[in-house]
Amino acid sequence: MNSPELSSSDRPDLEKFEGVWFIYDGECPICSMAAQALRIRQQLGPITLFNARADQGHPLLERIREQGMDLDEGMALLHQGQFYHGQAALRFMARYGEPRGWFNRLFLPIFRSDIISRLTYPWMRGVRNLLLRIRKKPAIDNLELATQPIFKPVFGTDWEHLSPVLKKHYAIRPYSSDTTIVDGVMNVECYWPLKMAQPFYRLMGSVPLATEYGVRCTVHFKSDPNSRSFGFIRHFWFVQRRYYRFHSRMIALGGDRVIEVMRFGFCWCIRYRWQENKVMLSHDGYAVRWFGHVIPLPVTWLLGRGDAEETALDEDRFAMQVLITHPLFGKLYSYTGTFRVTQVQKTAAFL
Repeated sequence: MNSPELSSSDRPDLEKFEGVWFIYDGECPICSMAAQALRIRQQLGPITLFNARADQGHPLLERIREQGMDLDEGMALLHQGQFYHGQAALRFMARYGEPRGWFNRLFLPIFRSDIISRLTYPWMRGVRNLLLRIRKKPAIDNLELATQPIFKPVFGTDWEHLSPVLKKHYAIRPYSSDTTIVDGVMNVECYWPLKMAQPFYRLMGSVPLATEYGVRCTVHFKSDPNSRSFGFIRHFWFVQRRYYRFHSRMIALGGDRVIEVMRFGFCWCIRYRWQENKVMLSHDGYAVRWFGHVIPLPVTWLLGRGDAEETALDEDRFAMQVLITHPLFGKLYSYTGTFRVTQVQKTAAFL
């Protein structure tokens, strides 16, 4: 197999990359094993292995960045000027791989099935990320996502219109140890139809099903050096019942779509938008997230729909409201309150 020998000062024509180029994560044992074991049909030309961590200033990585391909989401292949990324790279390997060696004989028949490869690829990606976390290896971040807040692409061009306090609220970057803390007082109201579902909500580790006014609440928004998710840790200091902690994380799915993931992978699906000087969170269903797959759950008719909004009050304070309503029973649950941003801690990415 060949090794890359291109000048990092040139912007190469992709057609000049001969044969098949395999761009992989050299710190990932699975990726390295696949790269070393892969055999491609001779007529496709030589195989060139390229470790994406070895030379992050290489012009090939710049072309990959231009294509918007995230190497933390999957390896990439280049052949005859065409890139194949993630699952598409697996399908290419399955189609043109030589049936030589245990790796090719075992895995290539699996990857030939579009259904099986689509089901197994997120699992493989999850195993890769787990191994990197165990080895304490940071993300490649070839798209330089850690330079901007997680929610900036969610809001799109409206990000610049957000009030300063809401930008502080959503300032958390991926692959970092950023932390924002807000402190406030909330009114929590839970009505009888939802109380009947209390065992389910407790199992999911979701919102506290109680009614109390003037509840002190502190919320920590956090990131993680190995993750691109937006973490929530809510602390409710009730007077009439014991302290309650609600932990979840938000994951951007693309565009304005976001999921809030709770215990056992149960998700609230949301669409974000900036409208009438408010951040509006519109209900988009429920789901469960297992092995990288988001599987819709048709339970809105049972649990009701959740909507929320956030409104800036000044540069440090904002008001928020979460409301769960049912088409038959009406209002099931709400919590409303006013919060002040008390801490914004920005830390170096890949700490």
